[in-house]
Amino acid sequence: MTQAKNGDTVRINYNGRLADGTQFDSSGNEPLQFTLGEGQVIAGLETHVEGMEVGAKSTVTIPADAAYGPHRPEAVMTVDRARVPDNINVDIGARLQVRTPEGRPMPVTVVGVDDTSVKLDGNHRLAGRDLVFDVELVEIVQAA
Repeated sequence: MTQAKNGDTVRINYNGRLADGTQFDSSGNEPLQFTLGEGQVIAGLETHVEGMEVGAKSTVTIPADAAYGPHRPEAVMTVDRARVPDNINVDIGARLQVRTPEGRPMPVTVVGVDDTSVKLDGNHRLAGRDLVFDVELVEIVQAA
């Protein structure tokens, strides 16, 4: 059988979960389509799919470094509450967008709030976490 290789466009079904079993994502009703080698999915998942044959199913644990990277303390910032407009939701867990000093948009999550400050985390929500994927290669749509 043909194995998926770099440059192939593939379709996979997957379920992603944390080591404790908490599911964080899945392909749902439609397989995920991406091209191997183009960095469209996390590196560890891409590496795992490469070499699989159509119909193959497997489970892989991807360490944080090959997923969303380590949790970076420098990406957590505290801002003065007065600098946040009143119409902005600052409930813990709210996702906001701020601008970097260079003017680029950066997604952040509210991780703390009190009367004087708001604590924002610019890390991906899965940063620092090892991820477990159940993967099925459904199809090689286009071979390289």
